[in-house]
Amino acid sequence: MEVGIEVEGLHKRFGATRALDGMSFEVRPGRVTGFVGPNGAGKSTTMRVVLGLDTPDAGRALVGGRPYRSLAEPLCRLGSLLDAGALQPSRTAHDHLLWLAHTQGLSAGRVGRVLARVGLADAARRRAGGFSLGMRQRLGIAAALLGDPPALMLDEPFNGLDPEGIRWIRALLTSLAAEGRAVLVSSHLMSELEGVADHLVVVGRGRVVADTGVRELLAGVAAGRVTLRTSAPPAAAAVLERAGAVVRAAGPDTLAVTGLPGEAIVARLTEERVPFAELASHRATLEEAYLALTRDAVQYRGLDTEETGR
Repeated sequence: MEVGIEVEGLHKRFGATRALDGMSFEVRPGRVTGFVGPNGAGKSTTMRVVLGLDTPDAGRALVGGRPYRSLAEPLCRLGSLLDAGALQPSRTAHDHLLWLAHTQGLSAGRVGRVLARVGLADAARRRAGGFSLGMRQRLGIAAALLGDPPALMLDEPFNGLDPEGIRWIRALLTSLAAEGRAVLVSSHLMSELEGVADHLVVVGRGRVVADTGVRELLAGVAAGRVTLRTSAPPAAAAVLERAGAVVRAAGPDTLAVTGLPGEAIVARLTEERVPFAELASHRATLEEAYLALTRDAVQYRGLDTEETGR
């Protein structure tokens, strides 16, 4: 049965601090949804509300159409990782998962299978207190997978992972979505989600800034931007600016051009006999798109070097 996550109009205050201000979005089965935003944007609070750990002042969060607290076997509906350090350090990895399995009526056989899937089979009998942060992340993901749930929610799962671990978790997330599961992954680093997320929910100051497919988002950011390589940057810039384009230097022999389509750029430069070697539509990155969307939503921002006078 397909199970998604629905967040509808969540509002939440902690004293004078407004953590959520009408947060609404949906996590659909069969895709990885990146949940991204600056620190303090409301990502962790939203996830805690979904799990029933925090009560919203208004709005609701549902898992498969029901509140998480009402689920008879919650780990079999939604697997989650909020804090990789939330474990009993004296327990072995195997016993930590076995205890969770017993609370949900799951078979002991599931423990070995999920430990193998996250690469911890050889560390099953080691005490979790001696694990590195990366190993604790893997153990937390194993716990999320324990009930073979149709939906998963992972808060900053890349933390503490080495490059091999990051490649592994990207492949895991992709495979989980391919199995038809709804996967929500929070992060504040877009590079971690590059090539993994199918959909993005970008948040800032407790509300949704953008809820869109990755392809659509990148296309919107890149629209109308062209990269031009030329041996005569000043002459090319002068010609294109007279034609109404906005031009800026993007390298020693490279210009970034907006406001003029590629065909018109070629025509103008050819007409004025300005040499150019390459013309390409700009390919935006998730990081670029994210920074553009959250520019006004960053809560804590340091001053640039120029602003400090140093």
